[in-house]
Amino acid sequence: MTRKSTYLLVSALSLLTLAGCGTQSTKSTGSTRYAAKQELNWTESSELATADLAKATDTLSFTVLQNTQEGLYRLNKSGTPKNALATSTKVTNGGKTYTFKLRKNAKWSNGQPVTAKDFVYSWQRTVNPKTASQDAFYLFQVKNAEAVNAGKKPLSALGIRATGKYQLTVNLTKPVSYFKKLLAWPLFYPLNQKAVNQYGKQYGTSSATTVSNGPFKLTKWNGTSKSWVLAKNQTYWDKSAVHLTKINEQVTESTTTSYNLFNAKKTDETLLSGQQVKNNLNNPNFVKRLPTGTQRLDLNEKKVKAFKNKSIRQALSAAINRQQLVKNVLQDGSVASSGFVPAGMGNNPKTGEDFSKEATVKSAVSYDLKRAKRLLAKGYQQTGTKKLAMTLSISDTDAAKQAAEYVQSALEKLPGVTISIKTVPYVQLITQQHAGNYELTFSGWQSVFADPINFLDVYEKGSSYNTSGWSNSTFDKLLTQSENQYGNQPAKRWANLVKAEQVLMNDQGTIPLYQAAKSQLVRKNVKNIVYNPASVPYDFKTTYIAK
Repeated sequence: MTRKSTYLLVSALSLLTLAGCGTQSTKSTGSTRYAAKQELNWTESSELATADLAKATDTLSFTVLQNTQEGLYRLNKSGTPKNALATSTKVTNGGKTYTFKLRKNAKWSNGQPVTAKDFVYSWQRTVNPKTASQDAFYLFQVKNAEAVNAGKKPLSALGIRATGKYQLTVNLTKPVSYFKKLLAWPLFYPLNQKAVNQYGKQYGTSSATTVSNGPFKLTKWNGTSKSWVLAKNQTYWDKSAVHLTKINEQVTESTTTSYNLFNAKKTDETLLSGQQVKNNLNNPNFVKRLPTGTQRLDLNEKKVKAFKNKSIRQALSAAINRQQLVKNVLQDGSVASSGFVPAGMGNNPKTGEDFSKEATVKSAVSYDLKRAKRLLAKGYQQTGTKKLAMTLSISDTDAAKQAAEYVQSALEKLPGVTISIKTVPYVQLITQQHAGNYELTFSGWQSVFADPINFLDVYEKGSSYNTSGWSNSTFDKLLTQSENQYGNQPAKRWANLVKAEQVLMNDQGTIPLYQAAKSQLVRKNVKNIVYNPASVPYDFKTTYIAK
């Protein structure tokens, strides 16, 4: 069947809702509004994994790609695609053919022009099975993409053509109403073939092996360093709109470190956790963000056979008090999950009700220790199990450690359950998760745009992100039907997606924990950050430092 509609990603570290800063006009009214020094000092809670768009799977990597590369469109602060490399778009063939005119003044940082062939090369490289892109399925709405990725058709069969040096034609398998939004996501950006051929497998593993066509260039990153610089790209076609000369990025796994750096005026931004949030609610630099990003507990049925038992999965979920986790442990404004799909991912086309409210299965996310013990006893009996000794793999961030200690304590209230916590660097963790090398793990997901399918696709059978081993034929059928039969019937499509979420939750295919808030301090003189809670979060193209 035709899997995966299209959406995104990834990841693991979610980010958050635009408020406070970054809402001014992007148009300059004169030089008097700008500070003499246009440098932004920014912190990150994890290391940069890759600068190769075909290999990226996490929010930070896509954020760097969004700021150093350019595609057909960029999203504005409302999440609406606006022309970038595209100057015009013509949609024909019942919504299945897109013809793009490209601007002729765009260049790569190596001096070469950006042409239609660069898009063709990039998309072919991503679906090429030799590339082993974990995100290749997002292109499956392009004609023949799935067959090419399976090695059943040649790369030349992919439904994208350079029909002129500056004209690109794309053929889809079916109408996709959100296709323009996808094209604003870095996976669909072009690549400079000369650079990829020159660096081979090393492409995108350091700043020295990366070529840019966006507002900034990635510099001073050796592939493992905990700092890097996004420097203004002087070959960028719209460089006059870029005010920052550089963005200095520094990894600080602990918010205590970044908070101290902010107070010492060594950074312009810091994430906040727990008590820091409470202490800074009235700080003029405080910004509260709630992205469509979540954290969940995944159970690897391939590593722990007992996880194949529904009662055991339900027992572990019922033992976790999510309200206590967000209010007493995280204390950062995060919201307890009401299901797998979070709030803000779409509304019923007839009633306007938020998907997360309409599709909720209370028993799948409600705390009930007595019920949990009954379910575990039932699961033990059904599987012949007497105890569960498991390892919970997490990243080395403050929030992950706090949540892990709480979940460990909660689950160990169940008879025969013991949990050991394994902490590893974030980049290492996502590698282990992709390989299915875990028993229990915290997994994060951040959407590309607001539609429930962006989350539900994760658990479709065959998804490269579904490493837990859970599958359900009814769930798969509902998703396939909603995308392939009901694409132009919003009410029927919506009803199917609601049913799919309920199947996933009733079967406890995963254990949702919380929708992660990302409260920050951002200096008031940092203006025009374009933030999108349902996509790659930060676009610094028009950001500037005010006087």
